[in-house]
Amino acid sequence: MSCKSTVKTQSISRRGFSAGSARVPGVCRSGFSSVSLSRSRGSGGLAGVCGGAGFGSRSPSGGGGGFGLGGGAGFGGGFGGPGFPVCPPGGIQEVTVNQSLLTPLNLQIDPTIQRVRTEEREQIKTLNNKFASFIDKVRFLEQQNKVLDTKWTLLQEQGTKTVRQNLEPLFEQYINNLRRQLDSILGERGRLDSELRGMQDTVEDFKNKYEDEINKRTAAENEFVKLKKDVDIAYMNKVELQAKVDALTDEINFLRTFYDAELAQMQTHISDTSVVLSMDNNRNLDLDSIIAEVKAQYEEIAQRSRAEAESWYQSKYEELQVTAGRHGDDLRNTKQEISEINRVIQRLRSEIDHVKKQ
Repeated sequence: MSCKSTVKTQSISRRGFSAGSARVPGVCRSGFSSVSLSRSRGSGGLAGVCGGAGFGSRSPSGGGGGFGLGGGAGFGGGFGGPGFPVCPPGGIQEVTVNQSLLTPLNLQIDPTIQRVRTEEREQIKTLNNKFASFIDKVRFLEQQNKVLDTKWTLLQEQGTKTVRQNLEPLFEQYINNLRRQLDSILGERGRLDSELRGMQDTVEDFKNKYEDEINKRTAAENEFVKLKKDVDIAYMNKVELQAKVDALTDEINFLRTFYDAELAQMQTHISDTSVVLSMDNNRNLDLDSIIAEVKAQYEEIAQRSRAEAESWYQSKYEELQVTAGRHGDDLRNTKQEISEINRVIQRLRSEIDHVKKQ
């Protein structure tokens, strides 16, 4: 088991000497690292490669020196004078080791602390630079803001009077034009309102007339229905009377036939006396006259009834035709008035919509 610890130190002296080394005992392979900075003139430095142990050294010199890096073992030191030369490629040069430098140091310092501090310093510098640039920008913007405020104040002081003097007449003229337009629109609105009220009254009158005509038409239709019922009743009476006339005619024909048959039968049974014959002749003459008289009376009654019924039906029919024609004319006139009213209503509605849109 082996453990290894590496410690880096850096120091600068006025005499031009610096060295750092650390080694912990118990390591299988030895390692050495040294940093040397010299301000003396001359050259120094060492870099070597050896087979057994490993040693590395870096030695910058103030007056110009050499730099070498090699694997294996090496040693570097600087006192302002020359250092160890580089090992030749053909062999291994003897190395002298300072035992005081190989003494282990138990400092227990993190080897990355120097790098962390350096990074922190660099970050702080960067942040300081950014903050300084930000402050400069803020100051520049404040100055620009003050300049713009000054320019705006000057422009307002210079342009307020001229703008007001130039714009007030224009606004007054525009307001006067708007007032004149408003007055004309109000007058036009009053006129249109009066026309609208007049048209509404006219429409209401025509509507009332239309309703009256509808009522008259309904009454005429009801009267026509009643007259039609009367005509139907009269026609039924006529048919009934015609049936009665036909029945009476049939009865007269039957009685006449019966009388002729009875007369023929009586003539066959006449006795020898002439008186009876004369009496039969007188009876025959009386019966014929009675039959003729009755027939004439019934025919006269039937003709008179037929004539009266026909004249009454004809007069009723003519009266109904006249009434129907009159109502038809009234209905056509009413329809024409209704269509005219509808046209007026449509025109008024279009005018009202046009006025509302304005």
